[in-house]
Amino acid sequence: MLDNLTQRLAKVVKTMRGEARLTESNTAEMLREVRLALLEADVALPAVREFIGKVKEKALGEEVIGSLSPGQALVGVVQRELAALMGADLGPEASQLSFAQQPPAIILMAGLQGAGKTTTTGKLAKYLKEEKKKKVLTVSADVYRPAAIAQLEAVTKQVGADFFPTTTTDKPVDIARNALDWARKHYHDVLIIDTAGRLGIDEAMMKEIAEVHAAVKPIETLFVVDAMLGQDAINTAKAFNDALPLTGVVLTKLDGDSRGGAALSVRHVTGKPIKFAGVSEKLDGLEPFDPARMANRILGMGDILALVEEARKGVDMKAAADLATKIKSGARFDMNDFKAQLAQMKKMGGMAGLIDKLPAQFQQAAGNANMDQAEKQVRRMVGIIDSMTPAERAKPELIKANRKRRIAAGAGVQVQDVNRMLSQYEQMNAMMKKLKGGGLMKMMRGMKGMMPGLR
Repeated sequence: MLDNLTQRLAKVVKTMRGEARLTESNTAEMLREVRLALLEADVALPAVREFIGKVKEKALGEEVIGSLSPGQALVGVVQRELAALMGADLGPEASQLSFAQQPPAIILMAGLQGAGKTTTTGKLAKYLKEEKKKKVLTVSADVYRPAAIAQLEAVTKQVGADFFPTTTTDKPVDIARNALDWARKHYHDVLIIDTAGRLGIDEAMMKEIAEVHAAVKPIETLFVVDAMLGQDAINTAKAFNDALPLTGVVLTKLDGDSRGGAALSVRHVTGKPIKFAGVSEKLDGLEPFDPARMANRILGMGDILALVEEARKGVDMKAAADLATKIKSGARFDMNDFKAQLAQMKKMGGMAGLIDKLPAQFQQAAGNANMDQAEKQVRRMVGIIDSMTPAERAKPELIKANRKRRIAAGAGVQVQDVNRMLSQYEQMNAMMKKLKGGGLMKMMRGMKGMMPGLR
């Protein structure tokens, strides 16, 4: 996520933290590096100028307090202003969806074709259903692409929300009104309307979406924009902001290899808060946007809160408690337990997802590990365990040469892959024994080199 910008700014942060005192020279040098990093990330020039101006102004008047060095104080200014650039100055409530209207609360999705509106509609329905416990109805007002209607119906069914069927012969305004009437009669809490997009801005599209907006008066009008658009995102945001009373922005494809300048530019152009960010293609890959936490991640400071939230959502607390009880009672940690731990890690976004949220120094500690290769190794390990008999999973010491050859053949791997997996199981088994004896710190030290691909 925003890798190039993160690497450049993290390097500046590291340099400035080592400064014993601030001078006009090193402050100007730092601001020059920050300016170049932002421009390379395709951040709009007006946003860059305003950001640099505010940082310079605040840095000159910044008091150094407590144990902070001048360099650390300046890094703090950069962090706060970067968060403000993305909307922190609007307050925490600004990034929340509003439901302050008689149900159903109507959410209108606007944006260009290809920005990811339809998928985002499905992701948002899942988020509202699971996190906010809302009864959600979705509808497609895109009568120009039959595939769009079918796609929204498919993703809506996947997330367990309700879908209002439409056809390409219906008029978008009629679709919106009919869906609203259905939502009222069936006691839905939220109606999400997916509108049509174009490859570029045109008058007909803007007129149509304005008519739909006037017909149903949505409480939220969200502008969905592709983070990979770069400078084009600025013109698109301005056009939609002029045509519609936008209430917020959803950034998609932040997990791509893009320079991601749209994340820092769109809010500056529209003045509207970024409410969500699409961080993966999966239907649970939509995160509420927090400017301060995003600023931390961009500066290489990590996002530990996001990591904790991933753990809360992904970890089966009952299974974890059962394992802890099992280990404490003296029962052995077997292959079934090992497989369950690998599954828990996958639920939390895999190794790449976890490492992305850690501070830069921890990411660097992972070296130049190939995350794709590491994830592949984890899948291979699960395949190997699946090729074992129940007795072998319960008692791995049964696995000798002949059994190893059979397991390798069943999993489609080499015998050395089976040996490697058994070795990694033994390492974790040893850690569990230390945990039983209360040696938690020893266990943490022993984790170095444990996980595949991170040695």
